[in-house]
Amino acid sequence: MINKTILFLLLIVTVAGCGSKSQLTENKFYLPPATTYNSVAIDSVKLFYREAGDKSKPTIVLLHGYPSSSHSYRNLIPMLATRYHVIATDNLGSGYSTHLDPSKTKYTFDLLADYTQKLIDTLQIKNYVMYMQDFGAPVGYRMMMQDPKRIDALIVQNANTYLDGLTPQRQAFFRTAQTDTSQEKHDFLYSLTSKDAIINKQYLFDLDSTNLNIQSPDAWTHDLAFLAFKNDREIQVQLFQDYNTNLIRYPEWQKMLKENQPKTLIVWGKKDLKFNYKGAEAYLRDLPKAELHLLDAGHFAAEEKTREIAQYILEFLDKNNIK
Repeated sequence: MINKTILFLLLIVTVAGCGSKSQLTENKFYLPPATTYNSVAIDSVKLFYREAGDKSKPTIVLLHGYPSSSHSYRNLIPMLATRYHVIATDNLGSGYSTHLDPSKTKYTFDLLADYTQKLIDTLQIKNYVMYMQDFGAPVGYRMMMQDPKRIDALIVQNANTYLDGLTPQRQAFFRTAQTDTSQEKHDFLYSLTSKDAIINKQYLFDLDSTNLNIQSPDAWTHDLAFLAFKNDREIQVQLFQDYNTNLIRYPEWQKMLKENQPKTLIVWGKKDLKFNYKGAEAYLRDLPKAELHLLDAGHFAAEEKTREIAQYILEFLDKNNIK
């Protein structure tokens, strides 16, 4: 009787153990691949990028906004990398990429786009899905203008290319940032790169009690580490001064979108007060087949609604046979 009891217990343990092993084996396929942290030397600079996922899969390139870096996508990357190859870049002068002295190098969006394109080419990425947020739009559209057919799909997240998305006051801000060369104007733009401005006029600017505790302080803490010195802040001032060149190019970018009709997903934080949701809806004039989702989020929607955005992206790419 004792021997039978022992055998019965051993059988239960063995079956349970097999079940656990089987479950672990199955679950491992749902774990995201590790993100790696890399840099390449191009010309005289180092360009940093995060990478994850199977290189044999379609590539998604994530282009960040102001005042951030690829760090913006630290949570989104592993969600997308379960099915795609993901690259998130740091602009020249941002994050871990080289910060060239702005007294010797003039920072423009042409310069950022040129180096980002060189990075993509160096990595031998021919075609890819482009995700753009904020500054990512003027960088991305400059790249796309060179060869629209390299872009398999667009993912637009609070990335403006229509005046509809900018209030008259906001348009005037960008215009005068370019045309007013006074020291007073420079000092005002420089003040926008301060700790208080980054936290309260960027990250917390369009949040309320419903989403305030969703915004991780890691975001602005990381950004401020790369805005610690005068030269770092001057880089961003120069980009503010150059931003009106983007508004001037909006019509040619719109024309390019209308002519090429890229597969487009628009996921836009509706609470964004800087690039308002009318800019999202304006895309439909030129891209009537685009998929639009207005989210209960602000300008940094990928920080607030990471899972929702990842779900929209994965579903959109799947039904468009980009897999």
